[in-house]
Amino acid sequence: MMDRRLALLVAGAFFMEILDGTVIAPAAPHIAADLGVSPVDVNVAVTAYVLTVAVLVPVSGWLADRAGPRRVFAAALVVFTLASVGCALAPTLPVLVGTRVLQGVGGAMMVPVGRLVVLRTTDRADLVRAIAYLTWPALLAPVLAPAIGGLLAQYASWRWIFLVNVPLGAAALAAARVLVPRLPAHDPGPLDRWGFLLGASGIAALVGGLELLGAQAPRWSVVAVLLVAAVVLLGTAVRHLLRTRRPLVDLRVLTVHTLRVTASAGSLFRAVISAVPFLLPLLFQLGFGWSAAQAGLVVIALFVGNVGIKPATTPLMRRFGARTVMLAALAASIAMLAAIAFLRADTPLWLVLAVLVASGIGRSVGFTTYNSIAFADVEPARMTPANTLVSTLQEISAGLGVAVGALLVRLGDTITPAAPFRLAFLALAALLTPAVLVAVRLPRNAAAEVTGHHP
Repeated sequence: MMDRRLALLVAGAFFMEILDGTVIAPAAPHIAADLGVSPVDVNVAVTAYVLTVAVLVPVSGWLADRAGPRRVFAAALVVFTLASVGCALAPTLPVLVGTRVLQGVGGAMMVPVGRLVVLRTTDRADLVRAIAYLTWPALLAPVLAPAIGGLLAQYASWRWIFLVNVPLGAAALAAARVLVPRLPAHDPGPLDRWGFLLGASGIAALVGGLELLGAQAPRWSVVAVLLVAAVVLLGTAVRHLLRTRRPLVDLRVLTVHTLRVTASAGSLFRAVISAVPFLLPLLFQLGFGWSAAQAGLVVIALFVGNVGIKPATTPLMRRFGARTVMLAALAASIAMLAAIAFLRADTPLWLVLAVLVASGIGRSVGFTTYNSIAFADVEPARMTPANTLVSTLQEISAGLGVAVGALLVRLGDTITPAAPFRLAFLALAALLTPAVLVAVRLPRNAAAEVTGHHP
């Protein structure tokens, strides 16, 4: 049995969290002019939010066990909403950065804990339907963010980007008091402080290095130091987590094959696909000479593909199985990335829209399939560490995708100045090849209990 209203509530919170991670970018010039700083400096507000969410997600599972998921979810909504008010009222960039950090604290606790409640209260047979509800924010928010941020900043004020969260947050809090069940809390033991410090420092170094790597003029020495530190710290963290009795994140859960596929190939898919909504507006504006408004509106074609195929994803997995549907989604995504690479300024608009709709279909089916198999074979007692691990990897892979996309465009400009985006999109298509190899090795009856497909 699945509580559809609860799933929609968590999905709405997920949408707010992802939207706020990306919506600032198109409004950066307006924010900079109002606060008296350079547009490049505003990027620190984006980085602060992403870093905070990525660093604190691993603690969410421990907090949910200790204080109870309902209490943590409600508190996270309050923090996120109040921090949004602070962002809207920020008089200076440092204040904006500080309130963005508070937003990240709320976002890091809000989404993983809400999803955990849905997973714990949903029967395994209804898991695919529940995951479908929880997947749409990851598909829609990155696509809608450029249009929303640009339109609000141009025709209202950049401060409305954050003020729209206030009524949404208040409504979500009221709904949470009614819909979120009182799951029992229990003592998870002391917090794994070494695991947190090593993991948090490693994730911070990784995300910070990737953010700087995707900058217009990266400081290579700083990037190198951060990425080397990330490898050392994360390697040490993995060793610690595998040896300690009560780790912050239980990596032993990766012995579950379907979860391991989502953690590896699924993270790669998310990274590649997350780069597309970031690169498309740049392609249309810098490559085709379109206006920002036109570029943002055309990107919404991805949204049409995402939503249009959504009702069919569960029946497709039930009819053909997770493995076949996953391979089809990967094939479609690779083909559409290659097709985008060869779009030109004189390409008919209807063809551009058709390619983007098809790309959105591949995104939607792929995301839903990976998310559905992730928890298919996870025992209820291991659901908390599995959810924490998947949530952390999702945040990191999304940030990685944007940074890699920016890097590929810069490399493309060096190798083929006439067509830097063509090389970037072709490289992204090639990066999906390992995911295909992993999917081929997936058993035909993988996740049969949740998909209902029994070959």
